[in-house]
Amino acid sequence: MSSSVGILGTGSWVPTRALPNEEIARRVPGASPEWIVRKTAIRSRRFAAAEEATSDLAVRAASRALRDAGIGADRVDYLIVSTSTPDHPQPPTACLVQDRLGAYGAACFDVNAVCAGFVHALVLAQSLVADRPGTHALVVGADVYSRILDFDDRRTAVLFGDGAGAAVVGTTAPGRGVVEYELASRGDASGLIGVAAGGSRLPASATTVADGGHFFRMHGRGVTGLVLQDVPPFVDKLLARAGVGAADVAHVVPHQPNGLLLDELVRACGLTAAHTHRTVEEYANVGSASVPLTLDHANRAGLLRDGDLVLLLAFGGGMSLGACLLRWGRTPGPDPGGDR
Repeated sequence: MSSSVGILGTGSWVPTRALPNEEIARRVPGASPEWIVRKTAIRSRRFAAAEEATSDLAVRAASRALRDAGIGADRVDYLIVSTSTPDHPQPPTACLVQDRLGAYGAACFDVNAVCAGFVHALVLAQSLVADRPGTHALVVGADVYSRILDFDDRRTAVLFGDGAGAAVVGTTAPGRGVVEYELASRGDASGLIGVAAGGSRLPASATTVADGGHFFRMHGRGVTGLVLQDVPPFVDKLLARAGVGAADVAHVVPHQPNGLLLDELVRACGLTAAHTHRTVEEYANVGSASVPLTLDHANRAGLLRDGDLVLLLAFGGGMSLGACLLRWGRTPGPDPGGDR
């Protein structure tokens, strides 16, 4: 695979409203602040304001990524938004982001692979840019899970927050960029995570609302079992295709489901020698934004060095798995200005 396409810039955004465990515990029966930390390692999360939707967070993260890459919105050829909490069933949230950014030269579409969606979208972007060298793709992962949480269900209500992360994809220096990727799905496990109502199977009605069909549901033990069973050999397959070993990976930027599962997964994958980047304690699980938001924090902290191998690793509803191995290195252009 060509490694001349990679990430030129990153950005992220979270709402200003922070909810510590003490506030969440007052809303969720049976959940104390101590219980939340013990079970998840999460200490806080951000919730969108009443007037904020997924596209609002996505625009802010995208603007920061464009600025970091040093290109203007007029140079974006593809705009992909990964979300499972779109502003509306239609039109695509990506089109709303395009309009706010002024990226009118971009083809826009959404991707939904739940929490693995950003990695899937990044792989799509890499393929599009590789096919047409000189083009740019803007990839955004954004979710507002606070709108679909059942605060009577402590198994899920304490886990999630809202946020967005973005990356600009384009031609990078020789020997840098995407090295290899792996994508997979387990449709037989699609019942582990989901929102039952609101689609063509169970259209919205007074009954679906009364029954709580529009809330997010997750079978936590089933998800944990599948992740620990399927993800380690999935990572091994990717590394073998890339011709590297786990010890060669300098950084792991994983989906942030909860702190305990994250620790267990890194050990199971044999990646303990790598620097595992974490934002789960401060922001909780922000869905498809987890990987790009965490990547942006690592990038802006100066922790990613030129030539480092960086593994992006995600999993989510479907069940969907995604991994992308990058050789870190950027070729940014001139700074076009500040946030729009």
